[in-house]
Amino acid sequence: MSMSMKKFAAVVRDAIDSLPDEIRRHMENVVVDVEDDPSDEFLREAGFTEEEIEAGDSLYGYFMPFEGTSSSEMLENPNRILIFKNPLEEDFPDPKELLIEIRKTVVHEIAHHFGWSDRDLERFDDNPDPFKE
Repeated sequence: MSMSMKKFAAVVRDAIDSLPDEIRRHMENVVVDVEDDPSDEFLREAGFTEEEIEAGDSLYGYFMPFEGTSSSEMLENPNRILIFKNPLEEDFPDPKELLIEIRKTVVHEIAHHFGWSDRDLERFDDNPDPFKE
């Protein structure tokens, strides 16, 4: 399933809007952006090897913490979350699965903002639909 960038961004925004208020209110210093794909240079900086990049490995999302020290610096340079459209669409062609995975990616990256590690998130990430009620 391929959607326009505008529609994809709306799905990401809906995922953020559906978060509990207790979480959303702590995200004033977080910017969430959507992009088509990470560049090869970005992947290298994120720790991917040349072999992984050549094999087509990619990222669904990425948390970029701000490294400043003062609160005024943090307001001017917030933490940033990137969500990558094409890798998600390529790996999840089923429309329902794609919507679930976009939301999982958003929640995963926001969890990093709150200090959770990838290891902390393994059970959540391994669940095909953690949002079922």
